[in-house]
Amino acid sequence: MDVETLTLRHFRNYSGVETTFHPACDILVGPNAQGKTNLLEALVCLSGMKPPRVRADRDLIQFDAENASVRAQIRARNRTFSVEIRLFRNGRRRMSVNGVPVGTSAALRELFHVVLFRPEDLLLIRDGPAARRRFLDTALCQLRPRYAAALAGYQSAFVRKTRILRDSAEYPGLLRTLPDFNEQMIRHGALLVRYRARYVRRLREYAARHHAACAGGNEQLSVSYRTVSAVTDPYAPGDVVETHLREHMAAHERAELAARQCLSGPHKDDLTVEIDGRDARAWSSQGQTRTAALALKLAEREILRNASGEYPVLLLDDVLSELDPARQSYVLREIDGGQRFLTCCEEDRLSDMPPGQVFRVRNGSLTPNPS
Repeated sequence: MDVETLTLRHFRNYSGVETTFHPACDILVGPNAQGKTNLLEALVCLSGMKPPRVRADRDLIQFDAENASVRAQIRARNRTFSVEIRLFRNGRRRMSVNGVPVGTSAALRELFHVVLFRPEDLLLIRDGPAARRRFLDTALCQLRPRYAAALAGYQSAFVRKTRILRDSAEYPGLLRTLPDFNEQMIRHGALLVRYRARYVRRLREYAARHHAACAGGNEQLSVSYRTVSAVTDPYAPGDVVETHLREHMAAHERAELAARQCLSGPHKDDLTVEIDGRDARAWSSQGQTRTAALALKLAEREILRNASGEYPVLLLDDVLSELDPARQSYVLREIDGGQRFLTCCEEDRLSDMPPGQVFRVRNGSLTPNPS
């Protein structure tokens, strides 16, 4: 799959841009704060996902505008689709595919896939559990629409339960509604656990291979999934996992009431990464943790490709400048195939980039030049 054309109106710092992309590689070069990352965020929006730096749609709209739009021609499944997203400062976004309105982002996630790799992702191993859960959630929401629906349901119930626990001292009658939200969290949470466990099993295989190749075969990477202790088998049937989650939640009921916060559930899950049998977060060098993070992102791309039969569009946001020459070479070698977008700040780095089209980005404008 690839993006053939893109039109932006009042998106971030782009007042108006219309451009055509190279099907293999597009390189965005220019100083910082000129719009390179903003353009990648537009492509993330087209995939139905939320860009990492964004909390609400209004953050994507140019400061002096009330609305914005992203429109693209996307090639997928041997067909060309016209996708449009309209964003409003004081209203819900509107989306359409081939001129037909779609009510949720699920339609976009099923059509168009991206893998975004940012410098911050190199901290994935050393960061807290929330970052690794976000990595799993982002990958699975594109891969499995049912997972995305379960995640939304779980998060909604979690927010409501948190409010009930927080306000229960002042309004004790709220506690009568707690069992309903507990059951919602259990039902949706069981789906999250089972999907995450199966995804990590595949991730382990692909990431280990990438890590070994990048490290010259001298290190062994292992990835495992950690969920609530009561779930002894995350691959068990759904009703069994639900029973275990229910037991764990019941065991923590008094503690939750005392702390006035949710203490039990897959919102505390984590991804454990080990290198040669040792916890990478605690014991590995900076180079080792960066290699492990690279392996995870490249594995995410490979899993998406094998599931859909097409390479997802790869977005590398100034990642190469954060890597040593050996890791740069490995990344550039492994990302061959499919459409890729790379950003960089230095003109002298263009000679290291794959062949394709170069765009010079300055103050929300794109100037294409053949590389």
